[in-house]
Amino acid sequence: MNSDQNIQWHSLSPTAVLKLLKSSIKGISSKEASERLKKEGRNTLVRRAREGIFSILIRQFLNPLIYILFVATILAIAMGKITDGVVIFSVILINAVIGFIQEYQAGNTIAGLLKLVPEKATLMRDNEQVSIPISELVIGDYILLQAGDSVPADMRLTFTKNVQCDESILTGESLPAEKEILAVASDAGVSDRTCMVFSGTLITSGTAEGVVVATGMNTEIGKIASLLESTDAPKSPLTLSLEKIATRITYAIISVGVAVFALAIFRDYTFSDAAFSAITLAVASIPEGLPAVITIAATIGLTRMAKRKAIIRHLASVETLGSTTVICSDKTGTLTRNEMKVNFLWNGEGEFPILEAGSDTRGKIIKDGSSIEAEAHELRELILCATLCNDATFQQDDKTKKKKIAIGDPTEIALLKASLNFRIDLEELKHIWPRLDELPFDSDRKIMATLHQSPASDKVIYLKGAPEAVIPLLTHPGKVSEKSLEEDIRKAVLTFAEKGMRVLAFAKKKLPKEGLPNIVEENLRHFEFLGLMAMSDPPRLEVKDAIEACHSAGIIVKMITGDHPATATEIGRQLGLTQDGKVITGNELQKLNEVDLQETVKTTHIFARVSPADKLRLVRALQANGEIVAMTGDGVNDAPALKRADIGVAMGISGTAVAKESADMIIANDNFESIEAAVEEGRRVFDNLLKCLAFLLPTSIGLGLVIFIAVLFFPSEGGILLKPMVPVQVLWINLITAVALTLPLALEAKDPDVMNRPPRKPDKPLLSSFLIFRIVLVALVMAGGTIGLFLWEYHLELSKGISKDLAVSEAQTMAATTMVLFQVFYLIDCRSLKLPIHKIAVFSNPSIYFGIAGVLFAQAAFVYIPIMNHWFHTSPLKAEAWGMSFIVAFSILIIIGIEKWIRYHYFKNIEV
Repeated sequence: MNSDQNIQWHSLSPTAVLKLLKSSIKGISSKEASERLKKEGRNTLVRRAREGIFSILIRQFLNPLIYILFVATILAIAMGKITDGVVIFSVILINAVIGFIQEYQAGNTIAGLLKLVPEKATLMRDNEQVSIPISELVIGDYILLQAGDSVPADMRLTFTKNVQCDESILTGESLPAEKEILAVASDAGVSDRTCMVFSGTLITSGTAEGVVVATGMNTEIGKIASLLESTDAPKSPLTLSLEKIATRITYAIISVGVAVFALAIFRDYTFSDAAFSAITLAVASIPEGLPAVITIAATIGLTRMAKRKAIIRHLASVETLGSTTVICSDKTGTLTRNEMKVNFLWNGEGEFPILEAGSDTRGKIIKDGSSIEAEAHELRELILCATLCNDATFQQDDKTKKKKIAIGDPTEIALLKASLNFRIDLEELKHIWPRLDELPFDSDRKIMATLHQSPASDKVIYLKGAPEAVIPLLTHPGKVSEKSLEEDIRKAVLTFAEKGMRVLAFAKKKLPKEGLPNIVEENLRHFEFLGLMAMSDPPRLEVKDAIEACHSAGIIVKMITGDHPATATEIGRQLGLTQDGKVITGNELQKLNEVDLQETVKTTHIFARVSPADKLRLVRALQANGEIVAMTGDGVNDAPALKRADIGVAMGISGTAVAKESADMIIANDNFESIEAAVEEGRRVFDNLLKCLAFLLPTSIGLGLVIFIAVLFFPSEGGILLKPMVPVQVLWINLITAVALTLPLALEAKDPDVMNRPPRKPDKPLLSSFLIFRIVLVALVMAGGTIGLFLWEYHLELSKGISKDLAVSEAQTMAATTMVLFQVFYLIDCRSLKLPIHKIAVFSNPSIYFGIAGVLFAQAAFVYIPIMNHWFHTSPLKAEAWGMSFIVAFSILIIIGIEKWIRYHYFKNIEV
């Protein structure tokens, strides 16, 4: 039966649907259900098998740089260099563990979808009412629903009575949708299919019956699950840039390694020595500490964001936030409060704005139920009507035992909260105005009425409903004619509607004291008009400032919502998203081809009545234009777009489990302002990562140059190959000291202009021409100084008559120490890639000095502790050797200081 999914069930009558599905209000037979179940499959959501832990771990080793280290490990052990081989392999394992921790996530997106459906459903089978597991439902089953039920499958309704359904997880609508059985247009969107209910939504009031038209992955929620499964999360700009750098480094290492091997053979090295020279160069040139440094820097940013209520689920997202160019935001619960609020009261004579509850506005406490002070006398009956003709209540919160929470329909809760502006004692009012009878809200009548006994023993009917339903029930004796009143009401309703508000009309009728204590049909006319209440889901107060901050940072904010176009336009106007009122609906989007859509998203900032597929398509169109897209949302309908976006941002309080597990970041306080804070931190992280790269890469390149020059020019004396360093010493510098010194850079304070500059262009190379020049310059200085001191120390020790083995060991130790000291002084320069040292606040980052102290202590151990001497082939140094190393290494401060001065005065406009 699932082959019939192309049929537009909402456009057919209930009779036609039942006939097509070979069903009836008596249901289908158990035999037929069994056959359909075999054919259609269970009413469950299917997901791909999750990648196993072992697969994730293995993937950490599938990297060209790691391949080189593997080869180096094998060759080192084969040539008897056991210690070198073990140390190199340890580096491989450390990198694998770091990568595994980054990738392993316990998220299970589709599991969240499964929680949205009930375990059992009530239906008709074999002409009997039964309850069965929802997984056994099939197309054609006749389901019975009542208030509080979750809908077990997509259904075409055949009977309704006062039915309202909360579809916010699918449509984003704040208010429950009213349901009826009349067919709608075939091209109606999900939110406009009033004759259908969908799997995972909630019946908030009334009773209904309907026939199942889609199960499992063919339901609307199943389609979202399919989108999630087929949607791949894109790699972050930083990840892509680092992959390019790693690839280029790999090719360069292989090429230079082969060249070194060939040169060594040409210079009469043995095969073993030539191979070991190539290994040494490979180990020297690979920035082994880079993965660890990136992880640590991102983690530090993650911690900072958490303190500002932005929780990051994937480390790469920290950097992506800093590159974001467009934020696509859901409206309900993200830009707005996701709660209705009465904005205006209108009684035919004036418009009265409603302030926040508790403010000293028009009105005082109603103690006797019959008088409001003169200031609010004209609104007295309107407030009474909204409060009494109301089923919402305030109840004590079971968690806090103090705070009261509102229970009931969102609209009626808003009416009660509006009455609090007049300091009404709700419990006392309802006590002295007891309800005698009621006419529940009916989706056909679109009204609700309650009969009360006043403190004076009068019987009064209070009525509320849609203006178009209340107007025919009115009379208006007095100065103004009935026609004039109707025109005034309709004009006021239109004015409020144009502002994106929902309007309710209120009226009353006084009955004779001796009348029956119930509401009868003949009493539903000749009502006295009391007024209108206009309400909306208001924007969050802090959101406008956050959006303005995003605009200052060059980030475009777009609203993508399932709500009504008028409502979306008004909210967008209030928040400064649009001035021209331009809005595109989902139906209009579906008529655009991909090229036209890409052009449309450049100039349109509000999209309304969109489906999950529309949201996903919009994100893809923006990405096709080269944008880095952040998508915010809280409902199931947002999940595919959250996953596809460069960074998905879910709401922590109102967000569904599906949205949270699909997202890269969760806003713990549902505050859009936290997104702006996260962007700021993301930019800070990226700036500091550039500093880390500018610090790490010269060391690796410099070490590679040291080995290359040695193989090219150094002699072999007494059977000993003259090498400034051996592989384990290179690893010491590259991994241990590099990480320890680079970590403090991740703690640097943000640059003053971090939120006053445009986002980094996605296609911009990670390493600019300026940074490449800086890296090459520093690498040449480090290599030259290290080689010079190695030769100086080697020949000095030989002149003293010590053995060549010891002379080489001491010279290598001095070379390694010089390289470490070069890094110490260069670290101070890297605190700012632009500013000279004297313009950097000395104590703005104390961790720099702790890092330097730690490295100097570790280097002293490297030089003087016997076990370290054994592992790393080092020898103790004399004081004058340390002095020379300090003097030569200090030169980097002078050289980079001159380079910064030249750049500041002559190349100020060159980007870092």
